[in-house]
Amino acid sequence: MKRRDLIKYLSVAPLAGGLSGVPFNTAQAGTKALAKRDLIKELGLRTFINAYGVYTTHTASLMPDEVMAAIQAASKKYVLYNDLQDKVGEKIAAMCHSEAAMVTSGCWSALVLGTAGILTGMDKAKVALLPDVSGFERNEVILQKTHSGSYDHALTNTGIKRVFVETVEEMEAAINSKTAMTWFYNEADPWGKIGHQQWLALSKKHKIPAMIDIAADVPPVENLWKFNDMGYDVVCVSGGKAIRGPQSAGILMGRKEIIAAARLSAPPGGGNIGRGMKVNKEEIFGMYAALDRFVNLDHGKEWQIWEDRANVILNAVTKVNGVKAEIFVPPIANITPTLRISWDQSLIKLTPREMSLNLRNGEPSIEAPKSINDAMILSVWMMQPGDEKIVAKRFTEELMKARV
Repeated sequence: MKRRDLIKYLSVAPLAGGLSGVPFNTAQAGTKALAKRDLIKELGLRTFINAYGVYTTHTASLMPDEVMAAIQAASKKYVLYNDLQDKVGEKIAAMCHSEAAMVTSGCWSALVLGTAGILTGMDKAKVALLPDVSGFERNEVILQKTHSGSYDHALTNTGIKRVFVETVEEMEAAINSKTAMTWFYNEADPWGKIGHQQWLALSKKHKIPAMIDIAADVPPVENLWKFNDMGYDVVCVSGGKAIRGPQSAGILMGRKEIIAAARLSAPPGGGNIGRGMKVNKEEIFGMYAALDRFVNLDHGKEWQIWEDRANVILNAVTKVNGVKAEIFVPPIANITPTLRISWDQSLIKLTPREMSLNLRNGEPSIEAPKSINDAMILSVWMMQPGDEKIVAKRFTEELMKARV
């Protein structure tokens, strides 16, 4: 800007702020205006009471105030991305009994980047080649057939070839010079013929890194370090479920050299398969704050709150003739007090699917799974205080309306 233009600009600048001559902070005004807007209402979105669970389709969990405060504070300053991953990784590793850790864009990203780190090591030429692993000496992963079907596709993003086994003997025979790693899907543990100890024993015998996916397997909180202590070389977990961090965040932890190699395939670097798996600085801070909060929670108190919520609903619905309900705890994923509710459909003319739709279309809207073996399964741990009373009332109303 020329000097005379600058003088001219300054001479009229106060007028832009109003007749008082006080400069108007447009950024501040914009923030205040945005804070007053109800964007959910503005966009015509339906909100609901979550009796479903921590599924991505239902936007997982709600972030606590401490997490949102960390995100807000982090948004006001700049830091170097790699420095942030270094420092937060050190803190997470210490909390989870791991040599090293990093924040990823969800558990899927942790699986991809962890696999990439195992395949490439610190060889940047190999990093640039992924997902073309045709020339790699080791480019195969061994997993059980019963562990396949969905999340193992994350591994194939790197170009790695899956080799399926069912028994210890088959696993032993499948391991060869091309085996880069083994992969265990913890939720599928009851369905497989090879347990943790045998799986790890064979992996270690042949000096092959073993990765485990425990995406939704906290609580209990001890699972955050159980599998590191057990001997898994890489552990992948979701950050947006029970931990209640950003839904798009996850954690990759394990051996120091593998995590260092994984970061070569992750942002902020370019020319790698993980460039699109960006997790911003606010999410990294938020993930750390969420994990710190979760590890230090009074988990006994939390459990009691969940049981109390479940009992409020159980006691209400079982007053209706023909209704049965029980509280159970899933054996692995989402280990929390959970409700199973069923009813005699000759007395109550309502299918679980119809019940689910009625709850969804009611006011307030309630999301609950349709049915498993003609029973409805209700999750209570993602409800807000008082939600259980509303769910109990609405569920009972629908049952009463459908009585013969």
